[in-house]
Amino acid sequence: MHHVLSFMFDPYPYDDPKAVNHIAMNEAFCSSVTKNTLETARKLAGEAASILEKQSCCVLAVDGFISAPFRQLAGQISIQASLKGLPVCSRSTDSLWMEESLLHEKLLHYLPEDRVTDPVLLYGRLYKDGLEGLMDASAIQDLQAFLEDFRANRSGLLILYGNGALIAPLRKYCDLKLYMDMTQKRTILNIRSGKCGNLGIQERGTYNEMIRHSYYVDFEASFPLRQEVVRDGIVQYYLTGDHPEAIQMIAVPDLKELFSVMTTYPLRCRPVYIEGVWGGYYVQRLRSLPKEMKNCAWVFDLIPMEVSIVADLGDFQLEFPFYFFVQIIGPKLMGEKAARKFHGYFPIRFNYDDTFHSSGNMSIQVHPNGKYVRENNDELGRQDESYYVVVAGQEAKTYCGFTEDADVEEFIGCSKRAEREKVGFDHDKYVCSYPSKPGMQFMLPAGTIHASGRNQVILEIGSLTIGSYTYKMFDYLRKDLNGNLRPIHTYHGERVLERGRRTSWVTSNLIQAPKVIRTGDDFEETIVGEHDLLYFSLRNVRFSQRYEDETSDRFHVLVLVDGERCMIRSLTSPDRYFIQDYLEMIIAPAGFGPYEVVNLGTGVVKMHKTLLKDGFEHDEL
Repeated sequence: MHHVLSFMFDPYPYDDPKAVNHIAMNEAFCSSVTKNTLETARKLAGEAASILEKQSCCVLAVDGFISAPFRQLAGQISIQASLKGLPVCSRSTDSLWMEESLLHEKLLHYLPEDRVTDPVLLYGRLYKDGLEGLMDASAIQDLQAFLEDFRANRSGLLILYGNGALIAPLRKYCDLKLYMDMTQKRTILNIRSGKCGNLGIQERGTYNEMIRHSYYVDFEASFPLRQEVVRDGIVQYYLTGDHPEAIQMIAVPDLKELFSVMTTYPLRCRPVYIEGVWGGYYVQRLRSLPKEMKNCAWVFDLIPMEVSIVADLGDFQLEFPFYFFVQIIGPKLMGEKAARKFHGYFPIRFNYDDTFHSSGNMSIQVHPNGKYVRENNDELGRQDESYYVVVAGQEAKTYCGFTEDADVEEFIGCSKRAEREKVGFDHDKYVCSYPSKPGMQFMLPAGTIHASGRNQVILEIGSLTIGSYTYKMFDYLRKDLNGNLRPIHTYHGERVLERGRRTSWVTSNLIQAPKVIRTGDDFEETIVGEHDLLYFSLRNVRFSQRYEDETSDRFHVLVLVDGERCMIRSLTSPDRYFIQDYLEMIIAPAGFGPYEVVNLGTGVVKMHKTLLKDGFEHDEL
């Protein structure tokens, strides 16, 4: 299940230094992790030398995620092995891919080229056939024969490297097995800078074509292998590949131990920041983002497929894709029931939409229901959203539903004309808007027409991790940051619009009066949004000093929406805590248990809290 495309085209190349988790591990653990590429290569050459004392040959295989720096690592290992006097040769997996024209033909089903329904080719279908499905069966056999021959008749070290080096048919020939991972952001930046293309494709397409291909095919082919080789202990070592000069290496049992310890802490992910045509400046200033950024439209604080998670171990840090963390430790993080129900995917996504002091509204848009994305994209489930107004400037408003007397078919006609003939129209005549006030919660189940207006910061909370089946119905004839008209998707939008969601239905269903569910001496917890059409519950906890809570079988996500600073601390292990600043998002893992939230600033604090609602496991996706 996947956050697709349009946002992630252009992550800003910035690693937020503050977004780290201070994790206490013992000295033996910390000293076992290598800190840079040279140290990693030396250690591996040493292990190969030990193997070669017992047998005449050693095959070291390095597989990894898209764009991992395989050649640099293989080159360094070769140098270190040669320094030890070991005969060494290497072989890449580049020869394994299917012939390009055949590959293109095979992938047409997943990357359709229908510009009537999808004018700029944004969408596709999730590829289901694994890495081997992109390869030529006879090329795999040839490599097997080569490895067989090497083991029988040759001596020394052979380094086999590249995507697919550890597909099932090759594993039995390998003595040392490694997986080199990449964060999603770095992978996208590598594709953008031309450092790598799509699997098995020599020619580079346009950037947008390559990203679409990566999301629907390359990433989907790679996720299952990564999970399998680490989860099942097929590889001995896991490597971090984001920084080619600083490739770190950790033994897989140690990695699992670290992940297990991490789920006993409150956790923050490392956000991805993205510029956009309607982008504002509130978060950019708040978090001291680079001045070179044009603006900051999207703040992906917790879009599970895109963000990373950093363990700060004192003298060094380890950074992992958050989705990989979920793949390996999901049930402990989310709860067993949630891991089962959502097929191992983290079920809720969080980000900020910042239009504060910006040039305009977000596009008028709609998202699909589960049946529609299953049939058209082979996705797991529907795309629901919600908006919580964090900050509202002058004349800020939020669009939600149609006006009571809107002629929806006329609206669709106007949208199509705007898309085809570039003729604008008065969207306010059809789409209802409400003045935004901080603390308002809008629920936006799939099919609801909506948009965030200019001059506000919205905490957006949505279902699953598909962030971009966003069918824009009208975008004010606006150009993107590259000067191209932004694409509209009336073909899909028309098919998923819930035409009956008008002002009266919206005000009685989607904008609710807060309902008090729990009070104490110093706090009050309210439900600000809960509905049969959403499987998560949206809450606020208002307090001045502290309050207590507990995650029994479900994770909580806590966002400090009003106040300066809080401490979220385990009541059973008080050394496990996170100091949270304004607008930071923290996960209290399912197994975290009883915890307290302490106000470290002044005044009354408001914490926004999201969790899966009671009975979520019976919800239809």
